[in-house]
Amino acid sequence: MKKPAKNQFDIHPIIKDRWSPRAFSPKPIENDKLQKIFEASRWAPSAYNNQPWRYLVGKRESETYQKLIDSMIEFNRNWAKNSPTLVLVIGKKTDEKNRNNPTYQYDTGQSIAYLTFQAMNEGLFVHQMSGFKKEKVIEFFEIDSEQYTPIAIFAIGYPGDLSILPDSIQKLESAERDRKSFDEFVFENKIGNKTNFFNQ
Repeated sequence: MKKPAKNQFDIHPIIKDRWSPRAFSPKPIENDKLQKIFEASRWAPSAYNNQPWRYLVGKRESETYQKLIDSMIEFNRNWAKNSPTLVLVIGKKTDEKNRNNPTYQYDTGQSIAYLTFQAMNEGLFVHQMSGFKKEKVIEFFEIDSEQYTPIAIFAIGYPGDLSILPDSIQKLESAERDRKSFDEFVFENKIGNKTNFFNQ
């Protein structure tokens, strides 16, 4: 299933075609493709090159996979259990000298974006989730919450058949994609002052 963006201006095909499906094929992801997507994540920019991102990877049937499923809210569990791989994204709150890093979440987000676009290049899709219980993953994986914070879980895999999803989720999967207009998020001088370069 494809859901290309209805973009107003030309963008890269990988960005145009990227979306977050919930129907995943159970087909395992080849190790060489996993290597490539995490290699891409490694080269994301970060403040002072701190690279604060950490990933815990769980392949289907592994202990890590089951713990990630168990930490999700029910809605996400209902579809994510079909994906071949789940990944917990963790941000390191301190730098190498144990000083507070105010941009760790911003930087970790960039790493995930790099990973996502490389995944698309490999024919894979990523669906990121905030719907999980942080206290559970902290307990399950013995995360030092003084230094690290769980940020997201994502499912990754090949697209699957809609029929594997509950009816209510199938409707969400088929819904049209939309985005805010430029006037709602691109400004000059202060928030709310529209810029005119989109009209030229």
